[in-house]
Amino acid sequence: MKPLSSIREITPLSQKDCFYIADRCKTTFIYPLHSHAEYELNFVAHAAGVKRIVGDSIEIIGDYDLILLAGENIEHVWEQHECQSKCIREITIQFSPDLFIANFVDKSQFSSIRKMLTKAQEGLCFPPEAIMNTYKLLDKLSAKQGFYAVLDFLTILYELSLFNDESRTLSSSSFAKAEAHSDSRRVQKVQEYINEHYKEEIRLEALSGLIKMTPVAFSRFFKLRTGKVLTDYITDIRLGHVTRLLVDSTMSISEICYECGFNNISNFNRIFKKKKSITPKEFREHYHKKKSVI
Repeated sequence: MKPLSSIREITPLSQKDCFYIADRCKTTFIYPLHSHAEYELNFVAHAAGVKRIVGDSIEIIGDYDLILLAGENIEHVWEQHECQSKCIREITIQFSPDLFIANFVDKSQFSSIRKMLTKAQEGLCFPPEAIMNTYKLLDKLSAKQGFYAVLDFLTILYELSLFNDESRTLSSSSFAKAEAHSDSRRVQKVQEYINEHYKEEIRLEALSGLIKMTPVAFSRFFKLRTGKVLTDYITDIRLGHVTRLLVDSTMSISEICYECGFNNISNFNRIFKKKKSITPKEFREHYHKKKSVI
């Protein structure tokens, strides 16, 4: 199977504009799998049953869905799937990565927005409370223009950033080719080591030694700071590389298995099915089927 490139969208965003917004009512989703350099905030209402693909995340959404994309390597698409609604509303806001220049976004008042944009490199899904908190501003934004529209847009981003702890990333970082990020320098050092050595056997003793902790103390520390058990974190990093190779290469599944640090094909297939709810073969076929060329 020859890999196909997803659509590289040329967005309507002008260099003179802070953001571009499209507010539309629709009955179906027809745009193919795509990616773009611009950041994107996408709100969907009355769309229960729609299948949302962001990176290597495949989920069925409920009535309301709000995500932020801040990575140019994240392919994404919304598919009709089982949605029967005839009054879908979609609000898409696209803005340039350089909207927040470094010495501006680094100010303390923007710290929560900065953290949110970093997490959104992997695609960020907001909880219902965040949607309720920003819906009125989103609802009225397309009717506004000029300076005050920009202020409202910044307010939306800030209000959403207050839900950083409740929001969840969608794609694996290795699939999205996102850099490791953590508030802890020690955790980031371990993450960088794992990203460099995921093809090899990674021992607990080696990782704990990196930051001069005992293995037991390190295991507790890592779980506390990342929310994941170390073995699950390593597995997720490896699976991200697996899914990227399934999408972008013609390597066989067994070749990909060993290339990404798994040493048993049966165990690999079992883990993949448990984590993704489909087999590696089904994932590849599903993803390639969505890579239409227009």
